[in-house]
Amino acid sequence: MCTVCGCGDKPDGRYRKVKGGLHFGLGAAGLHVAGMSQSRLVQVERDILSRNDGFAGRNRSMLAQHGILALNLVSSPGSGKTTLLTRTIERLKGEVPISVIEGDQETSFDADRIRETGVPAIQINTGKGCHLDAQMVGDGIRQLNPQQNSLLLIENVGNLVCPASFDLGEACKVAILSVTEGEDKPLKYPDMFHAASVMLLNKIDLLPYLEFDVEKCLDYARRVNPDIHIIRLSAKSGEGFPEWVEWIGHNLEVRRIELETA
Repeated sequence: MCTVCGCGDKPDGRYRKVKGGLHFGLGAAGLHVAGMSQSRLVQVERDILSRNDGFAGRNRSMLAQHGILALNLVSSPGSGKTTLLTRTIERLKGEVPISVIEGDQETSFDADRIRETGVPAIQINTGKGCHLDAQMVGDGIRQLNPQQNSLLLIENVGNLVCPASFDLGEACKVAILSVTEGEDKPLKYPDMFHAASVMLLNKIDLLPYLEFDVEKCLDYARRVNPDIHIIRLSAKSGEGFPEWVEWIGHNLEVRRIELETA
């Protein structure tokens, strides 16, 4: 886990505002801990996650108070997250206010692509960090100031390990797995697929050209998480998007009802 190198334990006031976003990569990620006892390493990990959970709780409360549905999109690099985001925005824009938090170690390429759709987006660069944390996201939310009763899409740093452990205050984690990655990923990275409420099996338009066993992949995902909801889709062709958009719509309605009855 990334707590071994200390990248989850950054001091307060550690970002600067840059054009269109926040940059958290201002200093060293931390020192490696060769020689640290296992008990001390476990304690460090607990301290980091406990601190993160405090920020996540505050994010969750704030989002619920304003009827904002936040989805944390997680995957390995190259799974098609940003293309999937732009396609999702195209389908939902005009029906619900949307804002986006983009997480990467460097560059603003993805946030720039999102802004071209006409929705507000903020880029969070983590520097040497391998995931977004709840404090970063809270800072990003305050700068974005999303509308009430809206959808907040969070594209996490491409990584199937550390984001599984860091709660951002989101309603759901959405794991994206492309068919170009191999059907064994749910077993190789079980924490991520166990933490996710939904798995989007992306790039299914490429299945005729690949040796990818869809049923085996679905079986592996359900071994790790029997309750995971699986949607097969293609961000390029649009196949499967009605089911994905319907799932988002249902959860937006649940969030709206929660706000009205609170």
